Amino acid sequence: MEAESSHKGSMLRISVIIPALNEESIIFSTLEALGPVEPEEVIVVDGGSTDQTREIVACTDATLVSSTCGRAEQMNHGARLARGDVFLFLHADTRLPPSAIRDIRSALEDPRWVGGRFDVRLEGNHRIFGLIGALINLRSRLTKVATGDQAIFVRREIFEEIGGFPNLPLIEDIAFSRSLKKKGKVACLKSQVATSARRWEREGIWQTVLRMWVLRYLYLTGVSPYRLKRYYGDAR
Repeated sequence: MEAESSHKGSMLRISVIIPALNEESIIFSTLEALGPVEPEEVIVVDGGSTDQTREIVACTDATLVSSTCGRAEQMNHGARLARGDVFLFLHADTRLPPSAIRDIRSALEDPRWVGGRFDVRLEGNHRIFGLIGALINLRSRLTKVATGDQAIFVRREIFEEIGGFPNLPLIEDIAFSRSLKKKGKVACLKSQVATSARRWEREGIWQTVLRMWVLRYLYLTGVSPYRLKRYYGDAR
C-alpha cells in the first residue's frame, strides 16, 4: 500500500493557474520561470487586461483564456478548464522554485494531505521584507491558513468538494484556506516562492502590513468582504 501511494504521488499531474489583469510588466518573467518547473500545463486567465498582457502570454507556451474580472472567478474558471490532478494557483507576480512540482508530489504521496502552500520570500529594496516574509510564513504554519502569495495548491477532487474559491471581492484565499483545512492535513512547504513586494513599496510598508492585519481580523469577526472592499480597493 505504501509503494502504491508513493507511485500515485509521483504521477500526479499538476496544473498551474494564473489569474492576470494588466500584468504586462511582470507576466513574461513569471511564465519564463516556469520552464524548469515543468508543470503539466499552465493556464493564464485574463480578467480583461487593457495593456499588453494578453499579447505577451500569447507568445508563450501557456494557454490563454478569458474570464470576467475577479481573482476568485478567474481562478475557478481556470480550474474548470484544467486537466491536472492538482491545481496550483499562482499570482502573476510570483515565481515558483524549480523544485515546486517535486515538492508538491512528495507532500501529496500521503492521501491524508489535501493541499498546501509554500513559504514566501518578498522581493524588494528594504531589508524589512525578510522579516515580514518570515512572519507571514510563521503565521501560516501555525494557523494552516495561507494567502494567495504563497501559491496555494489543492487536489482536484478536494477543490470540487469545497466548491472552489468563494466568489468574494477579496480575502477569497483566506476563506478557501479555512475550508481546505477542514478537509484534511495541509502541507506547509519550506521551499520558497518569490513574490514582488510592489504593493508594500507602492502603498507604504507599515501601512500595508497594518491594513492586511486589520482586514483579516475584521473578516474573521464577521465583517462582510464586500464592505471591506471599499477600504481595500483593487491593489494586487
